[in-house]
Amino acid sequence: MATITTGVILMRWPLLSAVLMFLASSLNIQFRRSESRALAFICSGLGVAASCWFAMGLLGLTLGDFPVIWDSFKTGLVDIIARMPPEWPTMMP
Repeated sequence: MATITTGVILMRWPLLSAVLMFLASSLNIQFRRSESRALAFICSGLGVAASCWFAMGLLGLTLGDFPVIWDSFKTGLVDIIARMPPEWPTMMP
């Protein structure tokens, strides 16, 4: 019993986000059937947010990691743009 309890405690956030994804998907289907497009759109957004939260939990990312990730992305993008040939992109006549 202690093993199951420990597993549930360790998996609480991924488990909760998986449940949220399921509920958002189910509600999205129901709202689309009842022609409530705005509520279906909101449920889709909640589903995407829950799936991002789930993926972040699996990768071990926190909100404090995003400035580091963004700085690395920005540095890499600037480096790629600096190495681009000046005639790129060429236009086809």
